[in-house]
Amino acid sequence: MVMPSSFAAGSGHPPPIPGARWGPADTPVRPLLLWVRTGTAHVRLGGGPVLHLKAGEGAWIPADGRAERAITTEPGTVAFPLCPHAGVGARGLSELTRFDVPSGWQDWLIQLFNLQVTPFSGRGYSPEAIAELLQRSGSPAPAMVGRDPGPEGFASPAMPRARGARAVAEELMRDPALDLTVERWASRVLSSARTLRRDFLADTGLTFERWRLLCRLGAAVEFLAAGYDVDQVAALVGFASRNGLTRAFKGRFGLTPHEFGRELFARPGAGGLTQRAAAARQTDDLIRMMRETDTPAVPETLPAASTPSHTNDIHVLSWMYRGSGYLDIDGRRYERERGVATWIPADVEHVTGLRENSVSLPLGNASTADLHLTAPLQVRFSPAWDDYLMFCSISARSALRPDDHNPRHILDLFAEQVTAQRALSVPMPTDPRARAVAMECLRRIGEPGGTHDVDVRAEIHRAFRDETGMTLSRWRYATRMRIARDLLAGGAPPSAVARRIGYAHLPTFSAAFSRFHGLSPREYQERDVADSR
Repeated sequence: MVMPSSFAAGSGHPPPIPGARWGPADTPVRPLLLWVRTGTAHVRLGGGPVLHLKAGEGAWIPADGRAERAITTEPGTVAFPLCPHAGVGARGLSELTRFDVPSGWQDWLIQLFNLQVTPFSGRGYSPEAIAELLQRSGSPAPAMVGRDPGPEGFASPAMPRARGARAVAEELMRDPALDLTVERWASRVLSSARTLRRDFLADTGLTFERWRLLCRLGAAVEFLAAGYDVDQVAALVGFASRNGLTRAFKGRFGLTPHEFGRELFARPGAGGLTQRAAAARQTDDLIRMMRETDTPAVPETLPAASTPSHTNDIHVLSWMYRGSGYLDIDGRRYERERGVATWIPADVEHVTGLRENSVSLPLGNASTADLHLTAPLQVRFSPAWDDYLMFCSISARSALRPDDHNPRHILDLFAEQVTAQRALSVPMPTDPRARAVAMECLRRIGEPGGTHDVDVRAEIHRAFRDETGMTLSRWRYATRMRIARDLLAGGAPPSAVARRIGYAHLPTFSAAFSRFHGLSPREYQERDVADSR
């Protein structure tokens, strides 16, 4: 299927941003950095006073399993929750602390959120990158000479494919210090401990415990290369002590962490950071900014980033907030410009990249049952939508969300934007009153019967006939059928198209579509796919 061009979202205004609250906290409770981009947030820890945060302010919320964490945001608020790795900022920040965020740091923090909730951080590096760290300048570390890394991979283990096991693995890749039992992990992904253990072993050849150990050691390599000392690394990756990390690290790599660091930084060109290590460093910089009088210098540029080649078992909607990026899929590169949101189809191997000084955010997911999609689909949003789309991203990828949060909302929102733009291909009356009626019909196009109960005067009927060549009734019908055609061309299943343009029953829609286009919805879709090959 040929990918449609990017469609502008027009001049429509985004919906109002509702209030939100932090849902039930994870166990164990992790520290949290909350930054308010716009609006007002309220934070309370245990029985302490409420901390009120306005735009440009943030709060360090320490980990405390005994104190209830209450976070709420007022309508119109965009607040980013940033979850540092366990151990980051643990020294000397044991109380709820307010801090100011200079404007120059804001896009940097938005990208930090992206790094923490997407494959840019969870799987944003490869075993080859770790090998490069261990063999900087082409000279293998002495203890690694001639060593076969074996089927478990050089440093980080292969990802399991089963949905529940993969969700656990991705969370551990983001934060390897999480120390839940298999039973607790299984309950979080609606599985059983037995199934989770079986899936890890079947997909990776490793027991869950072995997989988690190798995950932690892979992260330890990254953090050591980033300049953290051994005690800090032990806390960052989930070891109870320095000695425990040293024994496991030497057993895996033949070097102690100290020896690894010494060999690495003795070589020219050392010091490159993986995305995960960079995210940890950025969090540390923010914490230091909170504690020091002098504000640290803003990083000069946001570095380019990319994911490894991977597949998702769901469709993922990704939006370019700043700069530009690309999507490499099926041997073709799709450019992603500022404001463009792209549905990345499920079950297709792809690479997503960001250029220097660029920021993207995930807006949500859709199952293959909810959206029929075999190729990327894009729509362009104007800058007026920035805050609302950030709110959508936060709601989709964190526990800070409205009480009535509906994950399908972003699917409907995307469809509305595509529909509104494509509907402009139908003739529009120029008479202001007739045009207002046309826009109201478009707005209510998805309501069953909703386009037929607009109160219209006789002169408006005349304007439609004179300016579009169609009666209002015929114009409504043509509009719905053209929108249906474009949605089908975009890959939406006929049943979903019927609902989106206001038909309660698929047979009724199919009959109406066939009368207008001379093909059934299914025949039209099959012909469109065949023509694009």
